[in-house]
Amino acid sequence: MLLHGFPSSSHMYRNLIVRLADRYHVIAPDYPGFGSSDQPTTAEFTYTFENLANLIDAFAEQLNLEQYSIYVHDYGAPIGYRLAIMHPERIQAIISQNGNAYESGLESAWAPIQAYWKNPDDAEIRQGVIDLLSLEITKHQYVNGTRDPEAISPDNWRNDQIHLTREGNQEIQLALFYDYQNNLLEYPTWHKYFREHQPPVLVAWGRHDIFFGYKGALAYTEDLQNVDVHLLNTGHFPLEEDLEISVKLILHFLDTQVASR
Repeated sequence: MLLHGFPSSSHMYRNLIVRLADRYHVIAPDYPGFGSSDQPTTAEFTYTFENLANLIDAFAEQLNLEQYSIYVHDYGAPIGYRLAIMHPERIQAIISQNGNAYESGLESAWAPIQAYWKNPDDAEIRQGVIDLLSLEITKHQYVNGTRDPEAISPDNWRNDQIHLTREGNQEIQLALFYDYQNNLLEYPTWHKYFREHQPPVLVAWGRHDIFFGYKGALAYTEDLQNVDVHLLNTGHFPLEEDLEISVKLILHFLDTQVASR
């Protein structure tokens, strides 16, 4: 199960899916308010990571997924790790590609959102968070830290921006920005899960991510025994620049940790 991050959707997995699908059953859902999924208003649906996790759990139940591996990126981590807490017996393996679970991984780019946690009613602070939804910032997330920014397809940020600018989507993103603070409170619970259940984990991290630094990748070794960490010379979306490396690492990991069982 491929769990996407912000501000993307299953679109970020368009190239990975075709590389995995001949050997594995691949599922890549979009969350409400993202990609091709419906966008209920904030009055119709409470946008929290707990509710998103519950919805994806119900989705997995509907598909009768008794066991699955999760690939988590960005927002996918707090959703995927909640699934793991709910059903540890279902999680075969975890692939984290810039899917953070440690405070040491939070970079200074979080400052506007952290200020919003403290003062959500401050107009200036609120505007600073809204500015994170601009096309300029969306593009920056894709190209910052890459070796060759010109090689990154502009379809990425243009596609994301179509969804970000839908009527009502700004309030959805603000709600999730605000709720993200609750993910930090869950970190100790996730670490306990890692220590007690010791799932096999592959960490293939873009080391130049402006939001989730490489220390967040290395931190996985504090709680896990069967963990393989790779720091890739790219940014927040490693699949855009290091698809081949990622595919090689993921297939080897799944073949040895899941298929061989």
